[in-house]
Amino acid sequence: MFKNYLKISWRNLLKNKAHTFINVTGLSVGMAVAMLIGLWIWDEVSYDKYFKNRDRIVQVWQHQTFNGIVGSQTSIPIPLGTLLRTDYTGKGKDFKYMVLSSWTFEHILAVGDKKITQTGNFMQAEAPDMLSLKMLKGTRGGLKDPSSILLSAKVAKTLFGDADPMNKTIKIDNQQLLKVTGIYEDLPHNTTFNDLNVIIPWDFYMTTQPWLKNAATRWGNNSFQLFAQLNDNVDIQKVDERIKPLKQKNIAAQGDSVGAAAKPAIFLHPMNKWHLYSEFKDGINTGGAIQFVWLFGIIGMFVLLLACINFMNLSTARSEKRAKEVGIRKTVGSLRSQLIGQFFSESLMVTGFAFLFSIVLVLLILPWFNQVASKTVQVLWNNPVFWIMGLGFALFTGLIAGSYPAFYLSSFQPVKVLKGTFKAGRYAALPRKVLVVLQFFVSATLIIGTIIVFRQVQFTKNRPVGYDRTGLVQVSMKSDDIHNSFAAVRNDLLQSGTVVEIAESNSPLTGVYSNNSGLNWRGKSPDLQDDFATMRVTHEFGKVANWKLIEGRDFSREFGSDTSAMILNESAAKFMNFKHAVGEIIDWGKKYKVVGVIKDMVMSSPYEPVKPTILILSNGSEGTIDIRLNPKKSTHEALAKIEAVFKQYDPGSPFEYKFTDDEYAQKFANEERVGKLAGFFTLLAIFISCMGLFGMASFMAEQRTKEIGVRKVLGASVFSLWRLMSTDFVILVSISLLIAIPMAYYLMHGWLQDYKYRTELSWWVFGLTALGAIGITILTVSYQSIKAALTNPVKSLKTE
Repeated sequence: MFKNYLKISWRNLLKNKAHTFINVTGLSVGMAVAMLIGLWIWDEVSYDKYFKNRDRIVQVWQHQTFNGIVGSQTSIPIPLGTLLRTDYTGKGKDFKYMVLSSWTFEHILAVGDKKITQTGNFMQAEAPDMLSLKMLKGTRGGLKDPSSILLSAKVAKTLFGDADPMNKTIKIDNQQLLKVTGIYEDLPHNTTFNDLNVIIPWDFYMTTQPWLKNAATRWGNNSFQLFAQLNDNVDIQKVDERIKPLKQKNIAAQGDSVGAAAKPAIFLHPMNKWHLYSEFKDGINTGGAIQFVWLFGIIGMFVLLLACINFMNLSTARSEKRAKEVGIRKTVGSLRSQLIGQFFSESLMVTGFAFLFSIVLVLLILPWFNQVASKTVQVLWNNPVFWIMGLGFALFTGLIAGSYPAFYLSSFQPVKVLKGTFKAGRYAALPRKVLVVLQFFVSATLIIGTIIVFRQVQFTKNRPVGYDRTGLVQVSMKSDDIHNSFAAVRNDLLQSGTVVEIAESNSPLTGVYSNNSGLNWRGKSPDLQDDFATMRVTHEFGKVANWKLIEGRDFSREFGSDTSAMILNESAAKFMNFKHAVGEIIDWGKKYKVVGVIKDMVMSSPYEPVKPTILILSNGSEGTIDIRLNPKKSTHEALAKIEAVFKQYDPGSPFEYKFTDDEYAQKFANEERVGKLAGFFTLLAIFISCMGLFGMASFMAEQRTKEIGVRKVLGASVFSLWRLMSTDFVILVSISLLIAIPMAYYLMHGWLQDYKYRTELSWWVFGLTALGAIGITILTVSYQSIKAALTNPVKSLKTE
């Protein structure tokens, strides 16, 4: 019997090719979208699961309060790590491992003539055990030797090829030699430490960087990271309570009144929340990337819902035409259970084909999807959850879509059907109309949301940044050679004619690496807590940046006193309550005289207000070389000459550069990624909705063939018939817009509140969406409407 069901189902599907194509295509696209989003969500929620101790690993954070606002940060002082390691780590204590770490740096690794740049951290010896690194060669204890180094598999392959790297020496940053004591498996893309390609002992860091001797005892130097692994059966909340006052107590005892005034409170942030719950507002965890998981999850469900609506709409609409088939089959002895099985088999066959085609679509789209989403997700062929969910959904959809014809039509009385007295009922089309409204409600909401996301990104991109990014190049210094020869390097580059100006700074224009407090000035309130972004620059920095002076002058070598000069940005002058800041004295360990005020420069998040910033002249080796290219010379020629000069003075370092405008553009990468993906899914949602409309219009035109023929005979024009056929759909879409517009406004208004620098919700966005939705509806329906209106009435009436 089952074989017979399949045979009849196959014939019915072939008989109604257009209906079958629309159903299979719509469901395939919907399922493909759901699979792609499902794979993306799986990648997000499985972040850091590579690490066996994920549920026990934590990072030590701190809350600090400035002028009533609580800020949260991962930067930690070394003494805190030392105290926690000494008094709170070990058997029977709170922590199993306590690991101090630097931030991720780029390092030059050299083996013979081969030199590469790789990212890595200085970390204490227990780091490999805490992270449960999979060692391919050597052991996790390799960092116990201060002159050792651990490499990821890909770095070892790059440096040594097929040769055994163990116990070989590597020159790091053109200075010391380190011995390879271990090779570990490359860390996956969806881990916090995915860029940990090199691990260097913390003890090596402490002995080779003189400035760390002072930092090792200063509770106010928040320049490091601290990771830990809790012992088994330890309550993280109780540990939080125990360690919370440690910094406040010790920084006050050290006499740091400024640091103590910030009321630092130490707390632990578990690894299973690092990726999705990393945002804090006023000391409270407000989420983070989890909002995108919810966003795309909802979009995926909606797009899938649209496909299911199409399937159910067309299935129920077509089922009414099969009433006579049911009557005849019942007359010749078919049981109701047999009819139910028949209708369910047809529905399940369609969803089965759709599932197979959706996998093909996913395989075709996945490379592009990974590129846009910045992921490396793959189809989970070996994961039973993937197959259970995929096949389960296909089964569920088939049963739901087939339930109406299966149970409703199989209940018809054959006498009424064959006599022609059966009618579908006055409200038979109501469920289909409700589903069409729901369909376009979802589509319109997605359209509005996508437009607002793109407008927000564009609005922020167009924000004045206070300097000229065009033609700016930044080079990160890996050694002191360029700094020590800076005057000669600058002279050679200026003489080449390819560079307008060159300067040094402690951070690039696209990010501020240093913040300081404890400044005093005339009129400062005793209760006011200060926190300034700080840049150390050379005299030429202003000319390189082309910043805008609004008061006073720039740094100048003509003034020997500029070693004690300071420049403020607008926000700093406002924070200090200076109407005219030039000439004011700022006390920060020594007396600084304000010589100029510049327009605010957007160097950190473009979505946030510019932080009060102070600029002073460099007093030592800085980390960044800033170069303004000559616009009259080709970029290729300029970079070639710059590289030649850099190689002359620093032959041991690879010449690596970044364009400032590219680095600034990276600040929008997350929002642009969300916008592109949302736009892609919105287009697919519109496509599915239009396919549904097309199918419904085709069915209605076929159902009203006799009516259209009579109207034509009585003199109805093609236009009037087109309007008759289109009006119902336009009304349904208009209803959906009346619901979607206020809902989209509410949702997007809430989303924009997360950005202090944000666009407005303009009325034209909603108006354009409404016009677009109605226009798409009319275009979609018009083909079938005009086709029906042009049909010769003789053909439509001669069979009656």
